[in-house]
Amino acid sequence: MADQKISKNRAALAVGIFVAILHALWAIIVAIAPNAMQSYLNWIFPMHFIGNVFTILPFNLLNALVLIIMAFVGGYVFGWVFALIWDWLVKKKVK
Repeated sequence: MADQKISKNRAALAVGIFVAILHALWAIIVAIAPNAMQSYLNWIFPMHFIGNVFTILPFNLLNALVLIIMAFVGGYVFGWVFALIWDWLVKKKVK
């Protein structure tokens, strides 16, 4: 199983769709409960020793669509490159 190649397109689609869904959920929650998301940011950043300088802006449908599309594209590229490296390592039989 570990010696099998990965379809670059399938890996890219899987990662792209997954990342796009995560960002779509973020956009939906920002549209529904922006104050809750601001509270989340105010809570999560200090746990990582980072001061929160970000504020949630009013929901904008166009921005949300661009966010989801760009997340898909970035995820697609990441998945494709991952599959490329995986296939190269399988070809080289690196252990």
